[in-house]
Amino acid sequence: MTALICGSYAFDQIMVFPDRFKNHILPEKVHMLNVSFLVPEMRREFGGTAGNIAYNLNLLGGDGLPMATIGTDFTPYREWMERCGVTTTHLHEVEESYTAQAFITTDMDDNQITAFHPGAMNSSHLNNVADATGISLGIVSPDGREGMIEHATQFAEADIPFVFDPGQGLPMFGKEDLLQFIDQATWIAVNDYESALMQERTGLGVAEIAEGVDAMVVTLGGKGSVIYTGGHRIDIPAVPMEHAVDPTGCGDAFRAGLLFGLMNQMGWRTTGQIASLMGAIKIGTHGTQNHHFTTDQFKEHYHAAFGEDF
Repeated sequence: MTALICGSYAFDQIMVFPDRFKNHILPEKVHMLNVSFLVPEMRREFGGTAGNIAYNLNLLGGDGLPMATIGTDFTPYREWMERCGVTTTHLHEVEESYTAQAFITTDMDDNQITAFHPGAMNSSHLNNVADATGISLGIVSPDGREGMIEHATQFAEADIPFVFDPGQGLPMFGKEDLLQFIDQATWIAVNDYESALMQERTGLGVAEIAEGVDAMVVTLGGKGSVIYTGGHRIDIPAVPMEHAVDPTGCGDAFRAGLLFGLMNQMGWRTTGQIASLMGAIKIGTHGTQNHHFTTDQFKEHYHAAFGEDF
């Protein structure tokens, strides 16, 4: 089975602030905020939702086909993807545009402040799901607003099941948009904050949203995740890691695990556990695409974490 991954490619400038934001932001002065953080550590990484999900799905042995718009500065990223065995067939270069750029500052509590330049991502609607052949399922992850709306509609019209993963793009959508996504999607994947925002904007409770899809997955950070499906709730534990180094990209690694389970028609508990382990492995490494493992190593980690095989 092949998954079409609609989302973004981005260069991530990741900076680490060796303190806590809360020590430097005065609550009574947030209306006139003017702060500067000294960040002695900085890295430039490959990122973006489509790139990260494709990278992680490839590690698991899944067949992922990313679809995204990129800028004229994309060459080193393309070379990296091809070295990793990820296809770049459906990446559309937009003239006179930069590839999306994220500037992420993380403090010692793993809080993050991010500035994001969308660049070529704003032209994601130039891609069409119908341009990809042999697709079994898909995912609509954070991307340009128009592109996310069109790709969800294109998946639905082609009768291709897909995951709606709004992520940081959720604030772009109002009630009617979200109700349409819920109606079109087969599955929804959000974190706990996004779940709360979706409930607030739609006026629906989490159980009501879950009734509109085959399953709704809500991640809870260090507390694991919850899968609502068929009127039932499945609690998935987090996998403890000795060293939590960098949370950036953990959500994308988790979603690659979801896709892998769906592509292989695994049960929801097994699928959730694979996704949980993927997020845990990612958090132990700086950057979003610097972790590595073989299939045998992953299966060993899985057995150690859950006391069973898949």
